[in-house]
Formats: sequence, C-alpha cells, structure tokens
Amino acid sequence: MKQSCDVLIVGGGPAGLAAAIALRLRGADVLVADALQPPIDKACGEGLMPDSLDALSRLGVDLPPDAGAPFRGIRFVDERSFVSAEFGGGRAGLGIRRLTLHSLLVRRAEEAGVRTAWGSPVVVQNGLPIRVGGERCRYQWLVGADGHASRVRSWAGLEDRTLKHRRFGFRMHYRVRPWSPYVEIHWSDLGQAYVTPLSEQEVCVAVVSRFPERARVREFVNSNPLLRARLYGAEATTRERGAITTSSRLRRVVSGNVALVGDASGSVDAITGEGLAVAFRQAALLTESIAAGDLARYASQHAGTLRVPQTIAAAMLLMDQRPSLRRRVLRVFAERPALFQKLLTVHLREEPLPKLLLRYGPELGARLLLAGQF
Repeated sequence: MKQSCDVLIVGGGPAGLAAAIALRLRGADVLVADALQPPIDKACGEGLMPDSLDALSRLGVDLPPDAGAPFRGIRFVDERSFVSAEFGGGRAGLGIRRLTLHSLLVRRAEEAGVRTAWGSPVVVQNGLPIRVGGERCRYQWLVGADGHASRVRSWAGLEDRTLKHRRFGFRMHYRVRPWSPYVEIHWSDLGQAYVTPLSEQEVCVAVVSRFPERARVREFVNSNPLLRARLYGAEATTRERGAITTSSRLRRVVSGNVALVGDASGSVDAITGEGLAVAFRQAALLTESIAAGDLARYASQHAGTLRVPQTIAAAMLLMDQRPSLRRRVLRVFAERPALFQKLLTVHLREEPLPKLLLRYGPELGARLLLAGQF
C-alpha cells in the first residue's frame, strides 16, 4: 500500500510543523511523519523572542494568556557587571514550556488540515524509497526537518558541512517566583545559565557549557553566588534534561526535490536563543519556494537566515572561551548600555549588523582597549 502527498515532512518538531502549517495555508497536501508521539520535548531555554511570536502569529498559532510568562528584554550578568536591554515599541518575549509550545503547534497543524503520522518510524535507506510506518510514500517534495543528526540529509547526499562549535546544554525547572522581568544570562568560566520566567511561580534554568562533566544545572547554580541565593530552597519541578548544541553550516541544503529545514539544514549555538526564530524564517522561505514550484530561491537565500545569528554566536562564543575578554565586554556594556541595546536590535533583525559596526564599532573598540587597562 502506498501513501501520497504533495509534501512529505520528516520530523515533527517546531521547524517541521511550522513548515507544514505554512505550506498547508498555501493549499498543499502535507504529511508530517515522526517516530515519536506528541508533545515532543527538547532541552532548551524556552524563551520566545518577539520575532518568533510574530512568526507564530502569522501561522495562526494562538497563544493563550496562561501559556507562559512575558519578559521585556535580555540581561547579561557576571560576577562583576550586569547590563539590560529592552525590546522596543513595548514588545515582549514569552517564556513558554517546550511541551506547551509543541502542543499548540500540533493543534494548529491539525486545524489547518495537515496530515500527521505520529509514532511512525520513517525508514530512510540509500537507494531505496522512503517508507513511513512501513509503507512507501509518494510525494512531490521531501523536507528533512529531522534535526542535527538528520537521516534525510545523509540520504540526499547533503552531508558536506562544517561544524564550527559543539557544546552541551542541560535544563531544569524550579518552583520559584521569577525575580526579573528579563531573560537573564549568567556568565561564568563554566559557561552560561539562562533563566527564563515561565509563570508566576516557575522559572526555566538552562545551562550551556563546553564542560558537561562540570557544568550541569545544579553544579552551575551552586558555583554561582547570585543563582545559588535566588534558588536556595526552591523545588526542582522536573528532572534534568540534556542535549547537544552546535553551530554548523552546510554547503548545500537542496538536492533535486529535497530540502532541509531547521537544525537539519545547519544550526546556531544555543547561546543566541535564535534556534526557533531561524527555523520559522526558513519555513516561510521554503513555503514561498515550493509554492513557486522551484527550490532555487530557498537554495540561494537559506544561508542568509543563518548569517547574522552565526556571526553573533561567534562573538559570544569568543567571550565564552576568553573570560578576560568577556569581563571587559560586559564592563563596557554596563558603562554604555546603549551599545547593548543596539546589539539587541540587530539580534531581532531590526537593524543591519554592518550599520551597527560602522556606527558603533570604533567606540566599542576604544572602550574595550581602555577597559583592558584597569
């Protein structure tokens, strides 16, 4: 027995579901296949930036008032300095459990008419047709949304990639009243800890580090006086969950009628918090290309979805690897918070990076040199 569809999407995470919803809204017959049953969890910082919320709104994903907790900006903290930046125009981000977000995406996909095959292993073998749940599937377009270790990528001959960085992430939830209206990023020599408000009585703590044996969530919290004081006596409401985070780039993301999206198509380190925003931008671009009947646009413009996040990630990872540089940068930002605010506008694609560097690069360089003298 054969299944058939216009677009077969392998992988039912946020990237695959976003692409499925967008394609279905353009009239395509879409089948999403995944070996797991929803909702599907993943260790992440669980903060959605305003641009991600805009993308979800365009897909018609309804976020109920009790879905999560709003946050109004980003705060960097280390042992010597802190600096905050707020989203412009009264905008806010949203801290939301990954399980909740996935459930909402699944519901929206079903409402839109996306067909799903949950709990259906997808057999991808070189030289053989793809099978979904043991059955052959006929499709016009194939989308690999199956993550870092994508089997579709290998099957399509798209494995030529450059792995720039590889780190480890761990996540836990604590029952405690959020103490900050920001997503706080606590820096130390061990890595970074992201604290995201999720409700009036819960926060997510996600740790990203090059040292998985030394920087699990509890170890990081206990090594950090500020976090140790904030979380003292707080109940952990979930067990620790881990994942690998990478920064990678592929030479090609399209082969014939096959396209890759999300982490399968290249990734940014979790330090940027941009994984979902990138996936949503790629889903929109892929939809336009498939609707036009040609993947050439997606092939040529895909790299642009990763360029700014990977540039920011490279700079932040340099701060991670060189603690003395990180202390100087955070000191400069604390003394000149407008620079940090401008960096956030670049992060949200509200201002181009070259313009920021041209306008503020000389000042930032001079301040870093002066900061290194003390």
